[in-house]
Amino acid sequence: MVTEGGADAAAPTPRGLARPAFLELFFDLAYVFAMISLVKTLADDVSWTGAAQTLVLLLAFTLVWAVTTWAADTLDLMRPAVQVQFISVVAGSLLLAAAAPDAYDGRGLLFAITYLAIHLGSSSYYLLLLPSAAEPRRSGRVFFWYTIAAVGWIGGALATGHTRLLLWAATVAMEYVAASLGWPLPKLGRSQPQEWRLVGERVAERYRQFVIIALGASIFVIGTTFTRTDYTMDRAWALLVVFTMVVLAWRIYIYRAGELLTEAIARSANPSLLTQSAAVTHLIMVAGIGGMAVTSHLVLTRPFGQTPPAWAAVILGGPALFLVGRAALDYTVFGRMSRSRLAGLVLLAGAAPAAGLLPPVMVALLAMSILALVAAANLVSTHRHARVPMPPALR
Repeated sequence: MVTEGGADAAAPTPRGLARPAFLELFFDLAYVFAMISLVKTLADDVSWTGAAQTLVLLLAFTLVWAVTTWAADTLDLMRPAVQVQFISVVAGSLLLAAAAPDAYDGRGLLFAITYLAIHLGSSSYYLLLLPSAAEPRRSGRVFFWYTIAAVGWIGGALATGHTRLLLWAATVAMEYVAASLGWPLPKLGRSQPQEWRLVGERVAERYRQFVIIALGASIFVIGTTFTRTDYTMDRAWALLVVFTMVVLAWRIYIYRAGELLTEAIARSANPSLLTQSAAVTHLIMVAGIGGMAVTSHLVLTRPFGQTPPAWAAVILGGPALFLVGRAALDYTVFGRMSRSRLAGLVLLAGAAPAAGLLPPVMVALLAMSILALVAAANLVSTHRHARVPMPPALR
C-alpha cells in the first residue's frame, strides 16, 4: 500500500535509521483497543454475516494504521506540528474503535464520518501545513481517492441492513485497489516508489508491532473473559489451551521469517514492492490472530457442550488463516513456502468434519496441537538447514 505523507518539506525522522518513535508506539495503543472492539463484535455475532462485517471494519482500520505508519517515514515526528497531527489521528482512531461495535446499527454515520475525517484531514493537513513541491503528488492523490470513497462510506451509512455491508465492502475494496496501484491520477499517473522514504528495518519493525497489537488484544480478551466467568476446572483447562494457541502463534510468526524480514527487504531487488507484499501477509496473519481471540472468548465462555458449525469455523479458521499469511511471509522472505505450514492447513481441514462432534475446548485443543506440530517442525527444519533470506524477484 502506498501512503500519504509530507515529504521534501519534512525530512525523515531523525530518530535513527530504524527505531520507531515513542509517538508511534503511543499511536498503536488505539489499535489495541480497535482490535479488542472487533473481536467482541464478531464474538457477539458468530455468523458469516458477522464475519463479513468484521472483516470490512478490520480492512478499514488497517488502512488507517498503514497510511499513518508509512507517512511516518517521510515526517519529522519531533516537530510539534507533526505531533499534533499524529495525536489527532490517535483521537480519531479511538472514536472509530468506540463506534465499531454499532457500526452496522445506530453508529454507522459516526463511523463513516470519523473514518473519512482521518484520511481527508491528514491529507489536507500535509498539503496545507507541510507544503513542498512533491506534496500534490502524494497527499493530493490520497485526498482525491478518499473524496470518491466518501460517496460509498456515507451512502452505506445512510443505508440499512445488507445494503450497508455491500456498499462499505465495495468501497474498501476500491481503496485497496487504488492503494496497490499507487493512488493513480489523470496526468500525474501513479505514485512511484522513489517518492517514499521507506527504511526497511523500521518498516519491518512496525509490521512486527502490528502483529503484537493483535497478540496483545488476544491476551486482553483471554484475561477479561476468564475474569468475568465462574472459576471452574473446565475453564482453567480452556484458559491453558487458548493461551497456548496465542503463544504458538507468536512463536511461529517470529521464527524465522519474522526475524529476517528486515534483511529480506534489504536484499530485495524491489524493496518497495516487497514491503507492500509483506503488508498484505501481515494483514492476513492479524486477521487469523483475531480469529484466535474470538476463539478464546467462545471457548472460555462455554468450554463444553455442542460446537455449532459457526464456532467450529472460527476455532479452526483462525489458525488456518494465520498459517496462510505465515506461508505467504515465508515466500516473501525466502522465495519458497514452508511445507510445515501447508501440512498444518491440511490437518486443520482434516479436523473440520470431527469438530461438530467435539466440545469447543476439544476443537481448540486440536487446533492448538496442530500449531504445536507446525512450530516443532519449523524448529527442527531450521536447525537442519540454515535459513538465508532469498526474496523473490518481484516486478
